Amino acid sequence: MPKIGLLTSGGDCQALNATMRGIVKTLMNSCSDPVEIFGFEDGYQGLIYGRYRTMEPMDFSGILTRGGTILGTSRTPFKLLDIPGQDGVQKVPAMKKTYNQLKLDCLFMLGGNGSTKTANRLSKEGLNIIALPKTIDNDTWGTDLTFGFTSAVEVATRCIDDIHTTASSHGRVFVIEIMGHKVGWIPLYAGIAGGADAILIPEIPYEMKNIVSTIERRMSLGARFTIIVVAEGAISKQEAGMSRKEYRRRLQERTSPSIVYDIAAEIEKTTGRETRVAIPGHTQRGGGPRRSGSHLRDPVRRRGGESLSQRQVRYHDSAAGWIYVSCIAR
Repeated sequence: MPKIGLLTSGGDCQALNATMRGIVKTLMNSCSDPVEIFGFEDGYQGLIYGRYRTMEPMDFSGILTRGGTILGTSRTPFKLLDIPGQDGVQKVPAMKKTYNQLKLDCLFMLGGNGSTKTANRLSKEGLNIIALPKTIDNDTWGTDLTFGFTSAVEVATRCIDDIHTTASSHGRVFVIEIMGHKVGWIPLYAGIAGGADAILIPEIPYEMKNIVSTIERRMSLGARFTIIVVAEGAISKQEAGMSRKEYRRRLQERTSPSIVYDIAAEIEKTTGRETRVAIPGHTQRGGGPRRSGSHLRDPVRRRGGESLSQRQVRYHDSAAGWIYVSCIAR
């Protein structure tokens, strides 16, 4: 009987459950032998500490439109992988021990950049790992789109759409903070879709004078409101010229909750226009998967399952010892 493990690592997103369901469904439909499934709780932490549960195909029924992850998730930073935790546990040896004790044939890992780096490390340690690119940020190396991204864009766009009416009614400037700490794909896509008047992303340092100029130009044309979309990791040209140490000190000295509050305060001070901040925050990760992402999620999960089922799978049989079976996708 083939044995597989499933885990979700890093930040959650809307399509995790749907993707796991797809993996299991693909394997069940393509393998002639029953498949034993182990679900690891809270990401790599479950693999490290042996926290898992045996799962049945029916555990994955009815979760297609359910957000979050039924297995739970957590962050296990790749850069700290070889540093023992406070309890002294060596992470990589512990993960290998759990994998080998369960005699897994493959571990399916749903995660972003850091989680995929860890998966690659485990692969180099001799474990069979299939990583599926999950992140709302759409920044996993080697991918065009990651599942979770399109759903996050829809949530962020809806926020911008809804702000239009109240901004227009009161004649205000709104500065909307959209998730994107290191990359600006979500604010860029949502800002364009939502008709933002300016979009600030980490990849392109901004100048305050250009933002003010945009607002004043709209005012001169008779516009009652302006909407500025700002990635949470947006930086000014002045900050971009700082050394990493200087920039870190700048962040430590900041008294406002985030960059959008500084930008909003400067806009109000310079233009005299009433300015408000809106932050959709973790709603961008929440809720069920949007329909626009199903065209991506389905091929990803199917390919993940077929990656295992279309090759010879080595698994352990208590009576016959180590044997090989060929699971051909139908």
